[in-house]
Amino acid sequence: MSRIIFLLLSISSAAWSTTQAATPPELLGTYADLAKAQGVPARGQAFFTARHGRDWSCASCHGAVPTQEGKHASTGKPIRALAPAFNPERFTDPAKVEKWFRRNCNDVVGRECNPAEKADVLAWLLTLKP
Repeated sequence: MSRIIFLLLSISSAAWSTTQAATPPELLGTYADLAKAQGVPARGQAFFTARHGRDWSCASCHGAVPTQEGKHASTGKPIRALAPAFNPERFTDPAKVEKWFRRNCNDVVGRECNPAEKADVLAWLLTLKP
């Protein structure tokens, strides 16, 4: 039953993500609605810096505090700042956000992140200010 619910949430999230422009707070609201819980910044920071039993954490490429340029752990390719206050293009294109959450969560967690994890990470990123 929980797999079915997760699949439905993923489908509705993917459908939503391709039809609307967004701001980071709007995306946070969508993830919180899907999760039926508000994002918790402290949980988001913990999730971002943890390795989850894998080789990398989010911080491996984006930095422990992603307010500056990061670097891909294996390719060395530069990655612009992740925190929206330091890179206004971040979290404004829902389709792109879903694409990168899917790819990066698979690398970091070994699966897609659920809406609660996305809400937590984005809630934390929105607390980072210049």
